[in-house]
Amino acid sequence: MEAVRILIADDSPTVRAGLKLLLQYHENWTICGEAEDGEDAVKKAAELKPDVILLDISMPAMDGLSAAEIIRRDSPEAEILIVTHFESLDLARYAAQTGVRAYITKSRIGTDLERAIEAASRHQSP
Repeated sequence: MEAVRILIADDSPTVRAGLKLLLQYHENWTICGEAEDGEDAVKKAAELKPDVILLDISMPAMDGLSAAEIIRRDSPEAEILIVTHFESLDLARYAAQTGVRAYITKSRIGTDLERAIEAASRHQSP
């Protein structure tokens, strides 16, 4: 089985480091790159061809939902998971309309993220 390639896009170096620590123990997952804003996420999604992208909503240069729309258009094979501190049903609905596979609040990372990555790697919703 090939490793699931994951791109982490968040403007906080601390959040990126924490996500890497959490995910590094899965033998079939590899962090293929990091992005610090939405524009960087779009660029790295095209360059790195990740299987799953963890994308924050609130980032400089381009917000995560705008980046998700471009990534969905230009890299349709990548599954996008929004990982954000915003607990908003409206944002979750909008994210779903852009083709995002799951919307995970940062307060639920410990219980929901790993299951969502597993499902997304099979092109399924959690």
